[in-house]
Amino acid sequence: MDFETLVRERRSIRGYKPDPVPKEVIREVIEIAKGAPSSMNTQPWHFHIVTGAPLDRIREGNTERNLAGVPPSREIPVRKDGYQGIHRKRQVEVAVQLFEAMGIERQDAERRQDWVLRGFRQFDAPVSIVMTYDKVLEPATISHFDLGAVVYGLVLAAWTRGLGTVINGQGIMQSPVVREHARIPDDEVIMTCIAMGYPSEGFAANDVKSRRTPIDDIVTFVGFDEE
Repeated sequence: MDFETLVRERRSIRGYKPDPVPKEVIREVIEIAKGAPSSMNTQPWHFHIVTGAPLDRIREGNTERNLAGVPPSREIPVRKDGYQGIHRKRQVEVAVQLFEAMGIERQDAERRQDWVLRGFRQFDAPVSIVMTYDKVLEPATISHFDLGAVVYGLVLAAWTRGLGTVINGQGIMQSPVVREHARIPDDEVIMTCIAMGYPSEGFAANDVKSRRTPIDDIVTFVGFDEE
């Protein structure tokens, strides 16, 4: 498909078939993604591809620790009070879209909790890609930017292969578990993970496309002739 169609049609996938994803297909996706630009050609990214029993152990450890009240231990700085203002509004908006699609009522605490647990389990996807960067680059704001670029390339490339993805910070909230079972070296910092697999037909949340802010709300033109 052409690039515009690809960008407009891609969406986050939160329900997956159990079918394994061939290593060769994942390599093709990463080969495309790693063409992303990076500051001074540093290419600070590492892709740790996890499936099978190691991924199951990550799911179990992540879920157990979160349910037990173990504080999140992400390795990059995050806001402790969550999003506020317009950013919180956008977060709530997509949550409402997802809950409406899944038929989860506001008062249904059990199903809402189950949805959160799905995030901890990386939505039961058959593959998780743990994204890291080289610790020597810290403070790593620029490397964070670079990883954002390569991850977007990855999710677009995956879509062209019939693969769905969702970028999922919940999946690495308990970083010691991820580091152990994904065998992350000590000289790398865990940034995020990407759930990947073949989309499950009929999983209602997979049809949700988050609403985007109108361009006039986010763009300023300077130095152009006034119309």
